[in-house]
Amino acid sequence: MLTTLNIKKNIDISPSKFADILGIKYSSTVSKEHKKEKGQFFTPTVISDFMGDIASEPNSKDISILDPGCGTAILTCSLIEKLIEFDLNSIQLVAYETDIALFPYTEQSLQHLKKWIREKGVNFSYTLLTSDFIEDMAKSMENHIETFDYIISNPPYFKLAKDDKRVKLLQHLVKGQPNIYSFFLAVSVNLLKKEGELIYIVPRSFASGQYFNSFRDYFFNNLNLNFIHLFKSRSETFDRDSVLQETLILKGSRDSNTEVIVSTSEGLKDIQQSLQKTFDLNDLIDLNSKAKILHLPTTEYEENVIHLFKSWNNKLIDFGIQISTGPVVSFRSRAFLFESHQNSTVFLAPLYWLHNITKMKVEWPIFTPNKSQYINKTEVSRKMLVANKNYVLLRRFSSKDDKSRLVASPYFSRFNDNDFIGIENKLNYIYRLDGELQEDEAVGISAILNSKVFDTYFRTFNGNVNVSATEIRLMPFPTIEVIREVGLKLLEQNDFSEEKINSIVDQWLELNILAIDE
Repeated sequence: MLTTLNIKKNIDISPSKFADILGIKYSSTVSKEHKKEKGQFFTPTVISDFMGDIASEPNSKDISILDPGCGTAILTCSLIEKLIEFDLNSIQLVAYETDIALFPYTEQSLQHLKKWIREKGVNFSYTLLTSDFIEDMAKSMENHIETFDYIISNPPYFKLAKDDKRVKLLQHLVKGQPNIYSFFLAVSVNLLKKEGELIYIVPRSFASGQYFNSFRDYFFNNLNLNFIHLFKSRSETFDRDSVLQETLILKGSRDSNTEVIVSTSEGLKDIQQSLQKTFDLNDLIDLNSKAKILHLPTTEYEENVIHLFKSWNNKLIDFGIQISTGPVVSFRSRAFLFESHQNSTVFLAPLYWLHNITKMKVEWPIFTPNKSQYINKTEVSRKMLVANKNYVLLRRFSSKDDKSRLVASPYFSRFNDNDFIGIENKLNYIYRLDGELQEDEAVGISAILNSKVFDTYFRTFNGNVNVSATEIRLMPFPTIEVIREVGLKLLEQNDFSEEKINSIVDQWLELNILAIDE
């Protein structure tokens, strides 16, 4: 049951602090399952204050604000606490909140904000809506184009089913299973006035990956990034809700300015002392490319690595080399999987899983529960197998705390005398389109992917634990001659340690000559 806080008694409490108290009270009344279902993670005051502070001075004394998915309106409160300094006449707010249980808390917060604003001599009115923001705006966008001076939000984060009506309404932005936060961003772009500002805190996952291709194309063609803040810690941002998520704060506008400030902090404690550097937008995004991947360097070393990769003109496909995802989807193939060779009379092929692959090493069999090491070779299951050739096997997923995002190993056909092998879906495999990889090519590609410089480059655009085949296809590579030389050198020395890999890769990529040092 909602306990009404005494607004008059608490008028000295800032609106953002009051909203935070209400958010904590509400959170104590609902389950984690409820929050997960709603994609609901309340913004701490440290972050809301930071987001309010990055707002620019308004162009008018009468401003309009949109807060879609407002929670207890803490972001609106922090934003207005900043903007009130600019001698405003009036503020109009439109806020959305679909959680009916939360609605009374939001009303309390906005009433407290209203009284606080009027004490400052500024007129304030608000509309609080319980309808769905995406549905509302997708259906009546033409009535709301260029309506708001500021749009600020911590939107919900969850994936939408393909048959969700919001997906159907925004089909042009969809590939695969979209995350609702990208819809909030996309819809907000059209609602922003030409001189307005959009300020959001969202997961970093939109920065790369094929599922966000259509979104990035639309978003970056209609909005300029002006400011991005990165949190190096995955756990601190929403620590009250025990959320592990790489998040960023972004500010964008529809102006023609191409300068972007990139700000970084370890977490919340040092956010006010964050390090900042200004980049040209073209250094972070190739706006002429189809993928429009967003690179976010946080150190000079990372900047130098990005420049190195931009100097390469080759992708794997230019060498006649391709990457695909393992075709064996275990839960769909259980009838064909076997724990051991001895227990079956059918002809079996080895099956390689993520846990069979570590850096530069394939270990098989490893008997682990529910990770069958064999797959049969019937006429039906053979469609899921690949010819026993030389490959590079690359993990598709890393642990959130893994030291490296990229974990690859060469696989040689001589590892077993079977004519086919199975590759489980949590692995990618790299192969020649015609013929097969030479051993020096397989070792060279594996070593380069495992190297510090490639891992660093990958981290500048990938903000999640997935390593998609599409991302590797788009990555620049050194020449095939350099790849072969790296592989040959490692085979000659028979030393595949991380130290040796980095030493040889750095030597052949001439990193010392290019002054790419930490």
